[in-house]
Amino acid sequence: MIPARDREVAEADATTGMVREQAIAEDRVWVGLVRMAPGRPSGWHHHGDYDTYIYVQSANVRMEFGPGGEEVVEAGPEDFIHVPKHLVHREMNATDEEGSVVLMRVGSGPPVINVDGPAASD
Repeated sequence: MIPARDREVAEADATTGMVREQAIAEDRVWVGLVRMAPGRPSGWHHHGDYDTYIYVQSANVRMEFGPGGEEVVEAGPEDFIHVPKHLVHREMNATDEEGSVVLMRVGSGPPVINVDGPAASD
């Protein structure tokens, strides 16, 4: 068991608009809680060689990705999202209150790589 008080803020994995609280970090697995500010998009990022699985607890998550960031997926409480490795994306909590999601990553290497944005469409 990992009590809430034992989660550590993952400062090395900082992305604007999000606070990641690490619960488990083992070889090839990262699990934690992410708190999302209301109405503020995260910075553009990807998760390197990690596949990421998101369970939305309390938020309406809007995820932008694809060429020029033009593709959009929206998910609400109790929805799941799969983010394939190397997919450049950003999220936004489209509510007026802080939201939270449970995150699980499976892979290796740095878990978060911040970037300027996705390549534009041709």
